[in-house]
Amino acid sequence: MSFILLFTVTLCVYFLVALSPVMTNTMTEDLDVLVFLPQNNSYLFSYERVAPAIRYAQKRLKADGGQYSGFNFNIQFENSDCLYDAFFTLADRSCGQKPDLILGPVCEYEAAAVVRLASHWNIPVISAGALATGFANKNKEYSHLTRIAPPYVKMAETFTAMFEHFSWRSALLVFEDDREQRNCYFTLEGVYHLMSNYNIESYVLTDDKPLDTDELLRSISDMEVVIMCMGAEKIREIMLAAHKRQMTTGKCIFFNVELFNASSYGNGSWKRGDEYDNDARQAYAALNTVTLLRTVKPEFENFSIEMKMPFEKVGLHDCNDCENVNMFVEGFHDALLLYTIALHEAMKNGYSKKNGTEITSRMWNRTFEGIAGQVSIDANGDRNGDFSLMTMINVEAGTYEVVANYFGVNGTFQLLPAFNTEHFTLKGGDKDHPEKTDKSDTPCKCGLGVSALTGVIVGAVLGAVILVAFYFFRKNYRITIERRTHGEECDSGKHRQLREDSIRSNFSAA
Repeated sequence: MSFILLFTVTLCVYFLVALSPVMTNTMTEDLDVLVFLPQNNSYLFSYERVAPAIRYAQKRLKADGGQYSGFNFNIQFENSDCLYDAFFTLADRSCGQKPDLILGPVCEYEAAAVVRLASHWNIPVISAGALATGFANKNKEYSHLTRIAPPYVKMAETFTAMFEHFSWRSALLVFEDDREQRNCYFTLEGVYHLMSNYNIESYVLTDDKPLDTDELLRSISDMEVVIMCMGAEKIREIMLAAHKRQMTTGKCIFFNVELFNASSYGNGSWKRGDEYDNDARQAYAALNTVTLLRTVKPEFENFSIEMKMPFEKVGLHDCNDCENVNMFVEGFHDALLLYTIALHEAMKNGYSKKNGTEITSRMWNRTFEGIAGQVSIDANGDRNGDFSLMTMINVEAGTYEVVANYFGVNGTFQLLPAFNTEHFTLKGGDKDHPEKTDKSDTPCKCGLGVSALTGVIVGAVLGAVILVAFYFFRKNYRITIERRTHGEECDSGKHRQLREDSIRSNFSAA
Protein backbone atom coordinates (compact mmCIF):
# COMPACT_ATOMS: atom_id res chain seq x y z
CA MET A 1 0.00 0.00 0.00
CA SER A 2 2.81 2.39 0.92
CA PHE A 3 4.54 1.55 -2.37
CA ILE A 4 1.42 2.49 -4.33
CA LEU A 5 1.07 5.74 -2.38
CA LEU A 6 4.72 6.62 -2.98
CA PHE A 7 4.37 5.85 -6.69
CA THR A 8 1.27 8.05 -6.91
CA VAL A 9 2.96 10.99 -5.18
CA THR A 10 6.04 10.67 -7.41
CA LEU A 11 3.86 10.59 -10.52
CA CYS A 12 2.02 13.72 -9.42
CA VAL A 13 5.29 15.53 -8.82
CA TYR A 14 6.56 14.63 -12.29
CA PHE A 15 3.22 15.69 -13.76
CA LEU A 16 3.35 19.07 -12.05
CA VAL A 17 6.96 19.63 -13.12
CA ALA A 18 6.09 18.77 -16.71
CA LEU A 19 3.17 21.19 -16.72
CA SER A 20 4.91 24.02 -14.87
CA PRO A 21 6.25 25.85 -17.98
CA VAL A 22 2.80 25.86 -19.52
CA MET A 23 1.15 26.93 -16.29
CA THR A 24 3.71 29.69 -15.83
CA ASN A 25 3.87 31.10 -19.36
CA THR A 26 0.48 30.48 -20.93
CA MET A 27 -2.16 32.96 -19.85
CA THR A 28 -5.79 33.17 -20.81
CA GLU A 29 -7.38 36.57 -21.37
CA ASP A 30 -10.19 37.99 -23.50
CA LEU A 31 -9.11 41.23 -25.16
CA ASP A 32 -11.20 43.85 -26.95
CA VAL A 33 -9.35 45.53 -29.80
CA LEU A 34 -10.79 48.56 -31.60
CA VAL A 35 -9.31 49.17 -35.06
CA PHE A 36 -9.81 52.41 -37.01
CA LEU A 37 -9.40 52.00 -40.79
CA PRO A 38 -11.12 53.83 -43.66
CA GLN A 39 -13.51 51.92 -45.90
CA ASN A 40 -12.41 54.06 -48.84
CA ASN A 41 -9.85 52.06 -50.83
CA SER A 42 -8.15 55.17 -52.17
CA TYR A 43 -6.23 55.17 -48.89
CA LEU A 44 -3.12 53.01 -48.68
CA PHE A 45 -4.27 51.92 -45.21
CA SER A 46 -7.87 51.06 -46.08
CA TYR A 47 -9.79 48.25 -44.39
CA GLU A 48 -9.46 45.97 -47.43
CA ARG A 49 -5.68 46.34 -47.37
CA VAL A 50 -4.91 46.24 -43.65
CA ALA A 51 -7.56 44.01 -42.05
CA PRO A 52 -6.11 40.78 -43.58
CA ALA A 53 -2.73 41.59 -42.01
CA ILE A 54 -4.25 41.99 -38.54
CA ARG A 55 -6.17 38.73 -38.89
CA TYR A 56 -2.99 37.05 -40.14
CA ALA A 57 -1.18 38.13 -36.97
CA GLN A 58 -4.11 36.98 -34.82
CA LYS A 59 -4.08 33.58 -36.47
CA ARG A 60 -0.32 33.17 -36.02
CA LEU A 61 -0.47 34.04 -32.32
CA LYS A 62 -3.26 31.54 -31.76
CA ALA A 63 -1.78 28.75 -33.88
CA ASP A 64 1.64 28.82 -32.26
CA GLY A 65 0.25 26.98 -29.26
CA GLY A 66 2.83 28.78 -27.16
CA GLN A 67 2.78 31.39 -24.45
CA TYR A 68 0.50 33.78 -26.38
CA SER A 69 -2.11 31.27 -27.54
CA GLY A 70 -4.32 31.93 -24.52
CA PHE A 71 -5.06 35.49 -25.60
CA ASN A 72 -8.47 35.70 -27.32
CA PHE A 73 -8.71 38.84 -29.43
CA ASN A 74 -12.15 40.27 -30.11
CA ILE A 75 -11.34 42.63 -32.97
CA GLN A 76 -13.86 45.27 -34.00
CA PHE A 77 -13.23 47.35 -37.11
CA GLU A 78 -14.65 50.88 -37.34
CA ASN A 79 -14.60 53.32 -40.23
CA SER A 80 -12.10 56.16 -40.17
CA ASP A 81 -12.62 59.08 -42.55
CA CYS A 82 -9.44 60.98 -41.59
CA LEU A 83 -11.67 63.66 -40.03
CA TYR A 84 -14.00 62.91 -37.11
CA ASP A 85 -15.46 59.40 -37.40
CA ALA A 86 -12.90 57.68 -35.20
CA PHE A 87 -13.13 60.24 -32.42
CA PHE A 88 -16.94 60.14 -32.33
CA THR A 89 -16.92 56.33 -32.26
CA LEU A 90 -14.50 56.27 -29.35
CA ALA A 91 -16.46 58.95 -27.48
CA ASP A 92 -19.66 56.89 -27.84
CA ARG A 93 -17.94 54.12 -25.88
CA SER A 94 -17.44 56.34 -22.84
CA CYS A 95 -20.57 54.97 -21.17
CA GLY A 96 -19.92 51.36 -22.10
CA GLN A 97 -16.98 48.99 -22.05
CA LYS A 98 -13.82 50.64 -23.23
CA PRO A 99 -11.43 48.69 -25.48
CA ASP A 100 -8.22 47.20 -24.15
CA LEU A 101 -6.25 48.29 -27.22
CA ILE A 102 -6.72 50.76 -30.09
CA LEU A 103 -5.03 50.25 -33.46
CA GLY A 104 -4.95 53.42 -35.58
CA PRO A 105 -6.03 55.88 -36.79
CA VAL A 106 -3.38 56.71 -39.36
CA CYS A 107 -4.28 60.27 -40.44
CA GLU A 108 -2.64 62.93 -38.29
CA TYR A 109 -5.61 65.13 -37.43
CA GLU A 110 -7.90 62.24 -36.61
CA ALA A 111 -5.21 60.40 -34.67
CA ALA A 112 -4.52 63.46 -32.51
CA ALA A 113 -8.07 63.52 -31.13
CA VAL A 114 -8.26 59.76 -30.57
CA VAL A 115 -4.86 59.49 -28.87
CA ARG A 116 -5.65 62.35 -26.51
CA LEU A 117 -8.85 60.67 -25.34
CA ALA A 118 -7.27 57.21 -25.16
CA SER A 119 -4.35 58.55 -23.11
CA HIS A 120 -6.84 60.10 -20.70
CA TRP A 121 -8.62 56.73 -20.42
CA ASN A 122 -5.35 54.82 -19.97
CA ILE A 123 -5.77 52.82 -23.19
CA PRO A 124 -2.70 51.86 -25.27
CA VAL A 125 -2.76 53.10 -28.86
CA ILE A 126 -0.55 51.65 -31.60
CA SER A 127 -0.60 53.20 -35.05
CA ALA A 128 1.31 52.77 -38.28
CA GLY A 129 0.50 56.43 -38.88
CA ALA A 130 0.47 59.62 -36.78
CA LEU A 131 3.99 60.17 -38.14
CA ALA A 132 4.14 63.97 -37.83
CA THR A 133 6.73 65.64 -35.62
CA GLY A 134 4.14 66.90 -33.13
CA PHE A 135 3.35 63.38 -31.89
CA ALA A 136 6.87 63.01 -30.52
CA ASN A 137 5.83 64.85 -27.36
CA LYS A 138 4.67 61.94 -25.20
CA ASN A 139 4.66 63.75 -21.87
CA LYS A 140 0.90 64.28 -21.57
CA GLU A 141 -1.69 64.17 -24.34
CA TYR A 142 0.09 61.53 -26.47
CA SER A 143 1.45 59.53 -23.53
CA HIS A 144 -0.10 56.20 -24.63
CA LEU A 145 0.85 56.36 -28.33
CA THR A 146 3.31 53.88 -29.82
CA ARG A 147 4.28 54.44 -33.45
CA ILE A 148 4.99 51.12 -35.14
CA ALA A 149 6.14 52.81 -38.37
CA PRO A 150 9.14 55.17 -38.54
CA PRO A 151 8.05 58.79 -37.99
CA TYR A 152 8.97 61.32 -40.64
CA VAL A 153 11.74 62.76 -38.51
CA LYS A 154 13.45 59.35 -38.59
CA MET A 155 13.60 59.58 -42.38
CA ALA A 156 15.06 63.05 -41.99
CA GLU A 157 17.99 61.49 -40.13
CA THR A 158 19.00 59.90 -43.43
CA PHE A 159 19.42 63.32 -45.00
CA THR A 160 21.32 64.60 -41.98
CA ALA A 161 23.77 61.70 -42.34
CA MET A 162 24.24 62.46 -46.05
CA PHE A 163 24.69 66.21 -45.49
CA GLU A 164 27.39 65.51 -42.93
CA HIS A 165 29.08 62.95 -45.17
CA PHE A 166 29.16 65.16 -48.28
CA SER A 167 29.46 68.56 -46.52
CA TRP A 168 26.34 69.97 -48.16
CA ARG A 169 24.97 73.13 -46.57
CA SER A 170 21.76 74.16 -48.32
CA ALA A 171 18.55 72.51 -49.54
CA LEU A 172 15.27 73.45 -51.13
CA LEU A 173 12.28 71.41 -49.96
CA VAL A 174 9.74 71.05 -52.77
CA PHE A 175 6.47 69.41 -51.81
CA GLU A 176 2.82 69.10 -52.67
CA ASP A 177 0.38 70.02 -49.87
CA ASP A 178 -3.03 68.41 -50.44
CA ARG A 179 -4.54 70.05 -47.32
CA GLU A 180 -6.13 66.71 -46.31
CA GLN A 181 -3.72 63.92 -45.38
CA ARG A 182 -0.76 66.30 -45.91
CA ASN A 183 1.71 63.43 -46.11
CA CYS A 184 4.38 65.37 -47.95
CA TYR A 185 3.94 68.44 -45.77
CA PHE A 186 4.53 66.41 -42.60
CA THR A 187 7.35 64.43 -44.25
CA LEU A 188 9.45 67.45 -45.12
CA GLU A 189 8.46 69.15 -41.89
CA GLY A 190 10.61 66.52 -40.21
CA VAL A 191 13.54 67.44 -42.48
CA TYR A 192 13.03 71.15 -41.78
CA HIS A 193 13.02 70.72 -38.00
CA LEU A 194 15.89 68.26 -37.79
CA MET A 195 18.15 70.25 -40.13
CA SER A 196 17.62 73.72 -38.71
CA ASN A 197 21.39 74.32 -38.66
CA TYR A 198 21.49 74.23 -42.46
CA ASN A 199 20.21 76.73 -44.98
CA ILE A 200 16.78 75.24 -45.65
CA GLU A 201 14.08 76.86 -47.79
CA SER A 202 10.79 75.52 -49.08
CA TYR A 203 8.66 75.67 -52.22
CA VAL A 204 5.05 74.54 -51.77
CA LEU A 205 2.58 73.36 -54.41
CA THR A 206 -1.13 73.64 -53.64
CA ASP A 207 -4.40 73.74 -55.56
CA ASP A 208 -4.14 77.53 -55.45
CA LYS A 209 -0.51 77.50 -56.51
CA PRO A 210 0.09 74.95 -59.29
CA LEU A 211 3.53 73.94 -60.51
CA ASP A 212 5.44 76.72 -62.30
CA THR A 213 8.67 75.10 -63.43
CA ASP A 214 10.31 78.41 -64.42
CA GLU A 215 9.74 79.89 -60.98
CA LEU A 216 10.80 76.69 -59.26
CA LEU A 217 14.04 76.35 -61.21
CA ARG A 218 14.95 79.93 -60.33
CA SER A 219 14.59 78.96 -56.66
CA ILE A 220 16.69 75.84 -57.21
CA SER A 221 19.60 77.71 -58.81
CA ASP A 222 20.95 78.96 -55.47
CA MET A 223 20.67 75.62 -53.68
CA GLU A 224 23.02 72.64 -53.48
CA VAL A 225 20.36 70.00 -52.79
CA VAL A 226 16.73 69.65 -53.85
CA ILE A 227 14.46 67.32 -51.82
CA MET A 228 11.08 66.59 -53.43
CA CYS A 229 7.93 64.91 -52.17
CA MET A 230 4.93 64.78 -54.49
CA GLY A 231 3.14 62.69 -57.07
CA ALA A 232 5.22 60.92 -59.70
CA GLU A 233 3.84 62.99 -62.60
CA LYS A 234 4.93 66.33 -61.13
CA ILE A 235 8.38 64.97 -60.28
CA ARG A 236 8.78 63.89 -63.89
CA GLU A 237 7.74 67.35 -65.10
CA ILE A 238 10.28 69.01 -62.81
CA MET A 239 13.11 66.69 -63.81
CA LEU A 240 12.39 67.18 -67.51
CA ALA A 241 12.46 70.97 -67.07
CA ALA A 242 15.68 70.82 -65.05
CA HIS A 243 17.30 68.57 -67.65
CA LYS A 244 16.31 70.94 -70.45
CA ARG A 245 18.09 73.78 -68.65
CA GLN A 246 21.17 71.60 -68.03
CA MET A 247 20.67 71.58 -64.26
CA THR A 248 21.02 67.79 -64.00
CA THR A 249 24.75 67.77 -64.70
CA GLY A 250 25.82 67.96 -61.07
CA LYS A 251 25.09 71.60 -60.28
CA CYS A 252 22.38 70.39 -57.90
CA ILE A 253 21.80 67.07 -56.19
CA PHE A 254 18.18 65.95 -56.65
CA PHE A 255 16.35 63.71 -54.18
CA ASN A 256 12.92 62.18 -54.26
CA VAL A 257 11.22 60.80 -51.15
CA GLU A 258 9.29 57.59 -51.77
CA LEU A 259 6.75 57.20 -48.99
CA PHE A 260 5.29 54.05 -47.50
CA ASN A 261 6.83 51.54 -49.98
CA ALA A 262 4.11 52.51 -52.44
CA SER A 263 4.12 54.26 -55.80
CA SER A 264 1.61 56.94 -54.78
CA TYR A 265 4.44 59.28 -53.86
CA GLY A 266 7.66 59.53 -55.83
CA ASN A 267 8.17 56.03 -57.16
CA GLY A 268 11.08 57.20 -59.34
CA SER A 269 9.41 55.92 -62.50
CA TRP A 270 10.50 57.82 -65.61
CA LYS A 271 8.88 55.66 -68.28
CA ARG A 272 5.47 56.65 -69.66
CA GLY A 273 5.66 55.41 -73.23
CA ASP A 274 5.53 58.94 -74.63
CA GLU A 275 7.84 61.12 -76.69
CA TYR A 276 9.65 62.38 -73.59
CA ASP A 277 10.77 58.98 -72.31
CA ASN A 278 14.33 59.31 -73.59
CA ASP A 279 14.81 62.75 -72.03
CA ALA A 280 13.17 61.57 -68.81
CA ARG A 281 15.51 58.60 -68.58
CA GLN A 282 18.52 60.89 -68.86
CA ALA A 283 17.04 63.39 -66.42
CA TYR A 284 16.32 60.69 -63.85
CA ALA A 285 19.97 59.68 -63.93
CA ALA A 286 20.39 62.70 -61.63
CA LEU A 287 17.46 61.78 -59.37
CA ASN A 288 18.14 59.86 -56.17
CA THR A 289 15.37 58.16 -54.21
CA VAL A 290 15.18 57.71 -50.44
CA THR A 291 12.87 54.85 -49.49
CA LEU A 292 12.27 52.37 -46.68
CA LEU A 293 14.77 49.52 -46.54
CA ARG A 294 13.28 46.48 -48.28
CA THR A 295 13.36 43.12 -46.56
CA VAL A 296 14.59 39.82 -47.96
CA LYS A 297 13.10 37.71 -45.18
CA PRO A 298 11.48 34.53 -46.64
CA GLU A 299 8.57 34.72 -44.21
CA PHE A 300 7.70 38.13 -45.61
CA GLU A 301 7.27 36.65 -49.07
CA ASN A 302 4.69 34.20 -47.74
CA PHE A 303 2.97 37.06 -45.95
CA SER A 304 2.85 39.10 -49.17
CA ILE A 305 1.19 36.23 -51.04
CA GLU A 306 -1.41 35.87 -48.29
CA MET A 307 -2.17 39.59 -48.44
CA LYS A 308 -2.93 39.46 -52.16
CA MET A 309 -5.53 36.73 -51.84
CA PRO A 310 -8.36 38.85 -50.33
CA PHE A 311 -8.24 41.25 -53.26
CA GLU A 312 -8.58 38.41 -55.72
CA LYS A 313 -11.54 36.97 -53.81
CA VAL A 314 -13.54 40.18 -53.58
CA GLY A 315 -12.58 41.36 -57.07
CA LEU A 316 -11.34 44.73 -55.90
CA HIS A 317 -10.66 46.92 -58.93
CA ASP A 318 -10.01 50.34 -57.40
CA CYS A 319 -6.97 49.23 -55.42
CA ASN A 320 -3.68 50.78 -56.48
CA ASP A 321 -0.42 49.13 -55.40
CA CYS A 322 -2.23 46.07 -54.08
CA GLU A 323 0.50 43.90 -55.50
CA ASN A 324 2.91 45.38 -52.94
CA VAL A 325 2.73 45.17 -49.16
CA ASN A 326 3.11 48.77 -48.05
CA MET A 327 4.34 50.11 -44.75
CA PHE A 328 0.87 50.27 -43.18
CA VAL A 329 0.01 46.64 -43.90
CA GLU A 330 3.27 45.48 -42.37
CA GLY A 331 2.97 47.89 -39.45
CA PHE A 332 -0.49 46.88 -38.28
CA HIS A 333 0.53 43.23 -38.34
CA ASP A 334 3.50 43.98 -36.10
CA ALA A 335 1.34 46.20 -33.86
CA LEU A 336 -0.74 43.28 -32.63
CA LEU A 337 2.41 41.24 -32.04
CA LEU A 338 4.09 44.04 -30.08
CA TYR A 339 1.06 44.54 -27.86
CA THR A 340 0.85 40.81 -27.16
CA ILE A 341 4.50 40.65 -26.08
CA ALA A 342 4.13 43.67 -23.78
CA LEU A 343 0.81 42.48 -22.30
CA HIS A 344 2.19 39.02 -21.53
CA GLU A 345 5.21 40.54 -19.82
CA ALA A 346 3.06 42.95 -17.80
CA MET A 347 0.67 40.20 -16.67
CA LYS A 348 3.58 37.98 -15.61
CA ASN A 349 4.58 40.80 -13.30
CA GLY A 350 1.13 41.03 -11.78
CA TYR A 351 -0.39 43.87 -13.82
CA SER A 352 -3.91 43.88 -15.30
CA LYS A 353 -4.80 44.27 -18.97
CA LYS A 354 -6.43 47.56 -17.96
CA ASN A 355 -3.12 49.06 -16.86
CA GLY A 356 -2.45 50.85 -20.14
CA THR A 357 0.43 52.87 -18.73
CA GLU A 358 2.38 49.77 -17.73
CA ILE A 359 1.68 47.93 -20.98
CA THR A 360 2.65 50.98 -23.05
CA SER A 361 5.93 51.38 -21.18
CA ARG A 362 6.80 47.75 -21.96
CA MET A 363 6.31 48.36 -25.68
CA TRP A 364 8.86 51.18 -25.64
CA ASN A 365 12.61 50.69 -25.77
CA ARG A 366 12.10 47.18 -27.15
CA THR A 367 13.35 45.17 -30.12
CA PHE A 368 11.44 42.19 -31.50
CA GLU A 369 11.12 40.17 -34.69
CA GLY A 370 8.39 41.51 -36.99
CA ILE A 371 6.97 40.04 -40.17
CA ALA A 372 9.60 41.76 -42.33
CA GLY A 373 12.52 41.63 -39.95
CA GLN A 374 13.73 43.22 -36.75
CA VAL A 375 11.60 46.02 -35.30
CA SER A 376 13.19 48.47 -32.88
CA ILE A 377 11.08 50.86 -30.79
CA ASP A 378 13.03 53.66 -29.12
CA ALA A 379 12.66 54.95 -25.56
CA ASN A 380 10.06 57.49 -26.75
CA GLY A 381 7.78 54.85 -28.25
CA ASP A 382 8.73 55.54 -31.88
CA ARG A 383 10.08 53.02 -34.33
CA ASN A 384 13.63 53.46 -35.51
CA GLY A 385 13.75 53.58 -39.30
CA ASP A 386 16.04 51.87 -41.77
CA PHE A 387 16.18 53.58 -45.15
CA SER A 388 17.80 52.96 -48.52
CA LEU A 389 19.27 55.34 -51.07
CA MET A 390 18.67 54.37 -54.71
CA THR A 391 20.29 55.79 -57.84
CA MET A 392 20.20 54.96 -61.53
CA ILE A 393 23.19 52.70 -62.09
CA ASN A 394 22.55 51.82 -65.73
CA VAL A 395 21.50 54.96 -67.60
CA GLU A 396 21.02 53.14 -70.89
CA ALA A 397 18.57 50.72 -69.33
CA GLY A 398 17.19 53.28 -66.85
CA THR A 399 17.43 50.85 -63.92
CA TYR A 400 17.89 51.72 -60.26
CA GLU A 401 19.91 50.04 -57.55
CA VAL A 402 20.38 50.55 -53.81
CA VAL A 403 23.76 52.22 -53.24
CA ALA A 404 23.59 53.02 -49.51
CA ASN A 405 21.59 52.21 -46.39
CA TYR A 406 20.93 54.19 -43.25
CA PHE A 407 20.27 52.28 -40.03
CA GLY A 408 18.38 54.32 -37.48
CA VAL A 409 19.18 52.19 -34.42
CA ASN A 410 22.84 53.17 -34.40
CA GLY A 411 22.76 56.09 -36.86
CA THR A 412 25.18 54.51 -39.35
CA PHE A 413 25.36 55.34 -43.05
CA GLN A 414 26.50 52.25 -44.98
CA LEU A 415 27.92 52.64 -48.50
CA LEU A 416 27.40 49.63 -50.77
CA PRO A 417 29.70 48.50 -53.62
CA ALA A 418 27.52 50.22 -56.23
CA PHE A 419 27.99 53.60 -54.55
CA ASN A 420 29.71 56.25 -56.70
CA THR A 421 31.03 59.30 -54.83
CA GLU A 422 31.29 61.28 -58.06
CA HIS A 423 27.53 61.04 -58.49
CA PHE A 424 27.00 62.99 -55.24
CA THR A 425 29.76 65.56 -55.79
CA LEU A 426 28.64 69.06 -56.71
CA LYS A 427 30.12 70.30 -59.97
CA GLY A 428 31.48 73.84 -60.13
CA GLY A 429 32.00 76.41 -57.36
CA ASP A 430 29.04 78.69 -57.97
CA LYS A 431 27.16 77.35 -54.93
CA ASP A 432 30.03 78.48 -52.68
CA HIS A 433 29.28 82.13 -53.51
CA PRO A 434 25.52 82.56 -53.96
CA GLU A 435 25.87 86.26 -54.76
CA LYS A 436 27.73 85.29 -57.94
CA THR A 437 25.23 82.66 -59.03
CA ASP A 438 23.84 83.20 -62.52
CA LYS A 439 20.08 82.81 -62.21
CA SER A 440 19.40 82.94 -65.92
CA ASP A 441 18.23 79.86 -67.80
CA THR A 442 21.32 79.95 -70.03
CA PRO A 443 24.26 78.06 -68.55
CA CYS A 444 27.62 79.79 -68.04
CA LYS A 445 30.09 79.58 -70.95
CA CYS A 446 33.77 79.24 -70.22
CA GLY A 447 36.50 81.22 -72.04
CA LEU A 448 37.00 84.93 -72.73
CA GLY A 449 34.95 86.48 -75.51
CA VAL A 450 35.10 90.02 -76.96
CA SER A 451 32.90 91.47 -74.21
CA ALA A 452 34.98 89.87 -71.49
CA LEU A 453 38.25 91.18 -73.00
CA THR A 454 36.83 94.71 -73.24
CA GLY A 455 35.83 94.51 -69.60
CA VAL A 456 39.35 93.52 -68.58
CA ILE A 457 40.89 96.48 -70.43
CA VAL A 458 38.44 99.00 -68.99
CA GLY A 459 38.94 97.56 -65.52
CA ALA A 460 42.73 97.93 -65.81
CA VAL A 461 42.46 101.61 -66.82
CA LEU A 462 40.07 102.41 -64.00
CA GLY A 463 42.32 100.60 -61.54
CA ALA A 464 45.32 102.71 -62.57
CA VAL A 465 43.36 105.97 -62.19
CA ILE A 466 42.17 104.94 -58.73
CA LEU A 467 45.74 104.12 -57.61
CA VAL A 468 47.07 107.52 -58.74
CA ALA A 469 44.23 109.36 -57.01
CA PHE A 470 44.77 107.37 -53.83
CA TYR A 471 48.49 108.23 -53.85
CA PHE A 472 47.90 112.00 -53.94
CA PHE A 473 45.07 111.77 -51.40
CA ARG A 474 47.25 109.79 -49.01
CA LYS A 475 50.15 112.25 -49.32
CA ASN A 476 47.93 115.26 -48.65
CA TYR A 477 46.17 113.49 -45.77
CA ARG A 478 49.49 112.61 -44.08
CA ILE A 479 50.65 116.26 -44.15
CA THR A 480 47.38 117.38 -42.58
CA ILE A 481 47.61 114.78 -39.85
CA GLU A 482 51.16 115.72 -38.96
CA ARG A 483 50.12 119.35 -38.50
CA ARG A 484 47.32 118.37 -36.10
CA THR A 485 49.29 115.84 -34.07
CA HIS A 486 51.09 118.31 -31.84
CA GLY A 487 47.87 120.10 -30.81
CA GLU A 488 46.01 116.93 -29.98
CA GLU A 489 48.66 115.08 -27.92
CA CYS A 490 47.34 116.40 -24.62
CA ASP A 491 43.90 114.91 -25.24
CA SER A 492 45.08 111.59 -26.65
CA GLY A 493 44.92 109.76 -23.31
CA LYS A 494 41.28 110.68 -22.75
CA HIS A 495 40.24 109.71 -26.30
CA ARG A 496 42.04 106.38 -26.08
CA GLN A 497 40.31 105.46 -22.84
CA LEU A 498 36.90 106.47 -24.23
CA ARG A 499 37.46 104.38 -27.35
CA GLU A 500 38.41 101.29 -25.32
CA ASP A 501 35.37 101.67 -23.07
CA SER A 502 33.14 101.91 -26.12
CA ILE A 503 34.56 98.71 -27.67
CA ARG A 504 34.26 96.84 -24.37
CA SER A 505 30.65 97.96 -24.03
CA ASN A 506 29.77 96.81 -27.57
CA PHE A 507 31.22 93.32 -27.08
CA SER A 508 29.43 92.95 -23.74
CA ALA A 509 26.14 93.79 -25.44
CA ALA A 510 26.84 91.25 -28.18
